[in-house]
Amino acid sequence: MPFSNIFAQLDNEYYQLTSAEKRVADYVVAHQRQTQYMSISELAENCNVAEATISRFCRRMGYKGYSAFKLAVANSVTAGQGAAAVVGERALESPGGEHPFQELLETDVEAILQTGRLNHPEEIRRAAELLLGADTVLCMGQGGSMIMAQEAAHLFSTIRPGFFAVQDSHLQSIRCAQLTERDVVFYFSYSGATRDLTDVLKQARERQASVILITRFPKSPAAVYANVVLQCGSNESPTQLGTVAARMAQLFLLDILYHDVCALDPEGAAANQDRVARALSEKHL
Repeated sequence: MPFSNIFAQLDNEYYQLTSAEKRVADYVVAHQRQTQYMSISELAENCNVAEATISRFCRRMGYKGYSAFKLAVANSVTAGQGAAAVVGERALESPGGEHPFQELLETDVEAILQTGRLNHPEEIRRAAELLLGADTVLCMGQGGSMIMAQEAAHLFSTIRPGFFAVQDSHLQSIRCAQLTERDVVFYFSYSGATRDLTDVLKQARERQASVILITRFPKSPAAVYANVVLQCGSNESPTQLGTVAARMAQLFLLDILYHDVCALDPEGAAANQDRVARALSEKHL
């Protein structure tokens, strides 16, 4: 049974670890806050070990997998530093009764700025070209990320036909089984490391469809199947499960892609926008 504090557990079991596992333990202890934001690939690279070593290390500590271990790290960091340890996890009231308006504003702005720094214009243009040239674009996600997929389908439907949000994981598999090389899967996943995600993207690539992945971790398991990986800024601990800052970063990427697609086909985009505007005008009183 894992300890209530992962760092106490590491101290207790350190000399039972292999040399490679000790490197992981040393890194986790020395980089407690950073570890909770890393993908398994990033931690393995920083520790100079294989991903399989990380998985074995997590199981030795008593956790089913890396996600459970990372959650334990996040809980232990928070327990050791108080409830106000991480911006975005803080209570709505700061000491003295002041509202954290400025702090939250800076967090959201930094997420957008970081997203701008992380992505290369040529990769964004590649993604825009794929979206423009596709017969069908399936916008997908799981959990909170599906909200972003729905937003993408809604936004791009105002300038292009063929954008559809597919929510249910079974329907995602059904639709991917019928893709062609002229279709695109547009997937949102902060972690890039869920089983449903990798299953769907693998299926899409087997059908020779293109894949655009928006994720925090460019070396995540799902990135292997993507033609284009766009990285959203904003660090999110396992206890947060969908912060506004992370969604702001993804919305910023959507806005950039939207304008790039419009720039590639200005006449077509304008014509579709006009038709949609006239159709929706009849909905207003």
